[in-house]
Amino acid sequence: MKKSDFYYDLPSELIAQTPLERRDASRLLTLDKRTGATEHHVFHELPDFLNEGDCLVMNDSRVIPARLFGTRPTGGSVEVVLLRDLGGGDWECLTRPGRKTQPGTHISFGNGELTAEVIRAEADGNKVLHFNYDGIFLELLDKLGKMPLPPYIKEELTDKERYQTVYSRDPGSAAAPTAGLHFTPELMERVRARGADFAEVLLHIGLGTFRPVKAEKVTDHEMHTEHYEISPAAAEKINAAKREGRRVIAVGTTAVRVLESTADENGFVKPCTGDTKIFIYPPYRFKCVDALITNFHLPESTLIMLVSALIGHEQTLKVYETAVKERYRFFSFGDSCFFR
Repeated sequence: MKKSDFYYDLPSELIAQTPLERRDASRLLTLDKRTGATEHHVFHELPDFLNEGDCLVMNDSRVIPARLFGTRPTGGSVEVVLLRDLGGGDWECLTRPGRKTQPGTHISFGNGELTAEVIRAEADGNKVLHFNYDGIFLELLDKLGKMPLPPYIKEELTDKERYQTVYSRDPGSAAAPTAGLHFTPELMERVRARGADFAEVLLHIGLGTFRPVKAEKVTDHEMHTEHYEISPAAAEKINAAKREGRRVIAVGTTAVRVLESTADENGFVKPCTGDTKIFIYPPYRFKCVDALITNFHLPESTLIMLVSALIGHEQTLKVYETAVKERYRFFSFGDSCFFR
């Protein structure tokens, strides 16, 4: 398939710039994958569409304030976005201006509380920086860093927690698993009261998730690498659901990436840790995921390609056409879909 096969026309005013006051007040478009029937609801009605025994798989990664502003010895300013922890104080980063951050460049952040040296350049233009500091790195990030909001969001975020899910635990993502932003503790309790349950997996999201597909031929696109983990407890919940014929519902495309990266041909997963570059586009046979809760994604993105693999290309474009017509809010702070 071609990149242009996944294009749709989106008026810019439908791109949500700020989160709603109430997380679960976002709209919810539901689609029956078998019949193609769509309905329009509000996210707090989600429990009404769940069955007893459903297993909702959520990514509990926590976004770090990964956007740092520093200076070079010459006084020139540098923007650094942390992408991936390589261990030992080394991070793969996006730097601007890239030409001014060649290997050997020293950068100071704040009042010198955090410093870094560019130690190498990667083939894709990213840089590897080694950070030096006293104390706890994440505490320094909380003090000096900003949330790395996607480039289509122009508004400042006043409350950092609104770009975190209420169940986030493990810091390491450069972007939020946005499908989970609609959940509240109260809504999660109502899901459990319905007889459904949650399993938490981990995938640290890099900014590569926003990288545009440049190749016209979809198969020529190279995916970014993301780190994932599945605990024994999560694997048991997911596998029990598969054994008993209950639905595994991925909350977000990141949960899909974890499950489909690790599942065997029968849909069973095992406790594991690793890195994935899985690229899901039509045609694709899902091994573990039965249904998906997700936001509306960018035209020609790898995420809308993943959705197309699940519900069909023609049906995807129809859903997005409907969402535009009905004035849904799009992207990270936007509304949601449940493909069931």
